[in-house]
Order: sequence, then C-alpha cells, then structure tokens
Amino acid sequence: MGKILKNLSILQKFLFINLVVFIFIIIITFFYLGAIQKNLINEKQKNHTNIITQTILNLEKSNIKLNEYGISEFLFSKKSRFPYFEKLDRVIFFDDKLNWIGDTRSIPPSLLLIEELTEQSSEDNFSNQENKNETIFDEDLNKYYLSGSEKSLTNLKQIQEQFFVFSIKSINYLNNNGYILISENADNIIAQIEERENFIIRTALVILLVIIIFSYVLNRYFLKPIKNLVTYTKIIKDKSNEKTDIERVKTRNDELGILSKSLDEMTSELNKRITTAENYSTDLLHEIRNPLASLKSASEIISETDDKTKREKLINIVSHDVERIERLITDYSQMLKDEAVISTETMQKIDIKDIAKSVVDDFNNIYNSKRKIQIRLKSNGSENYFILGINNRIEQIIANLLENSISFSDENQEIIVELSKDKEGKPRLIVIDEGTGFSEKDTTKIFNRFYSNRPENFGEHSGLGLNIVKNLVELHNGQIKAENNQHKGARVEIIFPATQ
Repeated sequence: MGKILKNLSILQKFLFINLVVFIFIIIITFFYLGAIQKNLINEKQKNHTNIITQTILNLEKSNIKLNEYGISEFLFSKKSRFPYFEKLDRVIFFDDKLNWIGDTRSIPPSLLLIEELTEQSSEDNFSNQENKNETIFDEDLNKYYLSGSEKSLTNLKQIQEQFFVFSIKSINYLNNNGYILISENADNIIAQIEERENFIIRTALVILLVIIIFSYVLNRYFLKPIKNLVTYTKIIKDKSNEKTDIERVKTRNDELGILSKSLDEMTSELNKRITTAENYSTDLLHEIRNPLASLKSASEIISETDDKTKREKLINIVSHDVERIERLITDYSQMLKDEAVISTETMQKIDIKDIAKSVVDDFNNIYNSKRKIQIRLKSNGSENYFILGINNRIEQIIANLLENSISFSDENQEIIVELSKDKEGKPRLIVIDEGTGFSEKDTTKIFNRFYSNRPENFGEHSGLGLNIVKNLVELHNGQIKAENNQHKGARVEIIFPATQ
C-alpha cells in the first residue's frame, strides 16, 4: 500500500484511504448483521427449549402415549394449554418413525381459550387433516432423525414470503419415543435485521455524500491553491513566464493566503537581492577598473622613467590605487556578509543614546588626537530614546556617518551628534559637521553606491558607507535625509519609529 500511496496526489490518497476504510466498514457490518441474526435466533432457541422441556414433562406426568389418540387427548386437555403455545405458529408431534401423530393446527384457535370442547368438534378437525405425514419441515426432520442427535436443533427457514424459526427435539420417556417440532414466526427477526441494514445503508450513503462534499471542498479550497503554489515555485525555479493564480490565493484571509503572500514576498525579496548583488558586482567591477587602469599606467611609466621625484610620485599613485582596490573589496565583502547576517538577527528594544555615547567616545579617542577633530554628543540627559532595533547595526550607522563627516572635515573642526524627538515623539539622530558640505542639488545621490563626488583623501573609503547607512535605516523602518547647513558643513538626519 505504501508504494501505491507514494505515487498518488493528496486528493487521490484521501479518496483511496476513505475507500479502504469504507470497504473495511462494510465487511465489519456484514459480520455484525450475521452476529445479530445469530443472537436473535439463539434467544428463540432458549425459549423453544424451555417450551419443549415443559411439554415433555407434562406428557410424562400425564402418562400420554405417543400416538394420535394420546396426543389429541393431550392437545384438547387443559394441561396442554400453555400460554406460550399461543405465541407459537405450530407445534407438531411425530412418533419414532417420523409419522405425524398430532398438530396444534388441528385445533381451532378459539378452542384453546374454551374450557369445554365437544367430541364432534374434535372429530371434524381430525377428519380435515389430510397428508398428515407431510409437512414443510420434513427435510429438516429427516436430517435430524438421521443424525441420531438427542439435542435440540434450531434454525431459520423461509416459507414463501415468511420466515420461521423452528426447533426439533427427540422425546424419550416410559418407552415412549418420538419427536416434537415447534415453529414460530420470525418476521420480527428479519424486520430488525432489515431495519439495521437500512440504517447502515442510509448511514453509508450519508458518509459517502460527506466524503464527496469534503473531497470537493478539499480540492477546491485547499489542494488547488497548494497546487498553484507548487506551480509558482516551479516557475520561479525554471525562470518560466508561465502564469499562475497565485494572486487569487493571496486575497484569501486564511493560512494559505498568508503562506502565498509570504512566498511571493520572499520571492520578490530574493529577486531583489539577486538584482542587488548583480548591480553590486557591476558597480564594483566599474569601480575597480579605474584604479586598475591607473595602476597599469603608473607601473608602465615607472619602468621607463629615471626621474626620482617622478618615480616617487608614481609609487604614491600605485600605493593609493592599491589601497583603494583593497578597501573596495573589503567593504564590498563585509557588506554582503552583513546583509546575510541581518536576516537572522532579532530586533530588541534599545536606547540609541547609550549607543551614540559609546561610538562618540571611541571616535574622540582616535580622531581628537590624530586630527584634532572634536565630536560632541548633544541630548536631553534625563530623556530616553528607545527604538526597536539591532544594537550593532545602530553602531554601524553612527560610525559610518561620523567617518563620512570626518572625511569632509579639516583639523580642529567640530562634529555634533544630536539626539532629540520630533513632534510625534519619534527619536531623531542628527550628525552635523563643519566640512565642505554637499555640492549636489539632489542630495539623495550621496546614498547611491560608489557615488563619485569625493574629497581628495577619499581613497581611505570605498564609497559604500552612506549606501550601507541608508539600507540599515530602512531595515529599521526609519527615514534618512541629507542637506547643507545654512552657514557651513553638512547635516544628515535620521528619524526612527517610536516604541513604548
């Protein structure tokens, strides 16, 4: 069965399993009905055994001879009028040769309830008995006779359109040997069995209808959408232009709708990352090509010149270009690693004031002594600036902004990191420097990868810093903008979503 199910669809598996269960139930029902019939017949057998036992005891007690006269006398006497005879269809007596010697049908039913019976009535009844030795139970009686059994035999027999339960038992007392056969209408047994059969059939039909309806619902509302999702993933895998109904699935408000939306968003994000990686590679190739061309030219000229001053200048150019290429590759590699790590990091409630203070202190230790650049943190000392974010990524944002400001700043200048809140209570981080500012009218360009408008000492940087800042800010659902100060320098402002 495992091999059969392995190659079937979900709907086919569902129908196959239900079919197997359905067949199993039918088999169990068949045995159940057989057991019911057997139990009902056993109940009749117990009743018949009791009637036969009581009848034989009365025969023996009255010293009745097993012949026509003795049995007729017994049947017409008060002693034979057992209440349970009235519930029976027939009681027949036979001698030891299976000859008919008496039958309750020889007595009119009304006479069983009358205290006295005229002799004429009995003579008329006996005269009306024809073919006394022939009964519908002859075949069963002969089998019992030939078996030589002294135990009672009970069975079910159909006569025309009616059913009867009959019992046969041998009679042995005071040299009187014979047989007694009683029959009782068993239509009630058949009726009970048929009632159960009809109930089971109705139940089976209802179950079958439920299975059909459920299969239809399962296929229409669950399996087809899942199939569309499978087709959608195959299309993505094969890069096919085939269309699917995933847009219809996305409109659902259940788990499949959520799954399809997530799958579509995941695919879009994956395609976006692939496109971004391709663009990054293209931009990186473009950026490396310039210093490589400069390296090539400088190396060719160095080998041909004897001027010491010119040679030193060319060596500086080569060193500068090598550092530039090294920085490009290192930052580009780190950026790709960061993007991979970010997807696994969990955001937590953090205070950006503590992070900003730590970064400012680190940069002051480096650049205050190196270039006499002072970095100052301004904030309301008693206020917290909570956001939902990633601690080390906020550090990276502030550090990249400071490095960018330092690149455009001269010695003995000041850089301010200001923390405040806007009118809506959203935390705001502003980095202000006294450098040359932005020459671009459209300052959004500075956040592009490898933006080319750089200061002379920009060989220390890759041109990816502000682009990384923008990506990290968007990761935190924040907004970033850059502008020139009114008097001198540049100003970069970030607004983060507020959190409780």
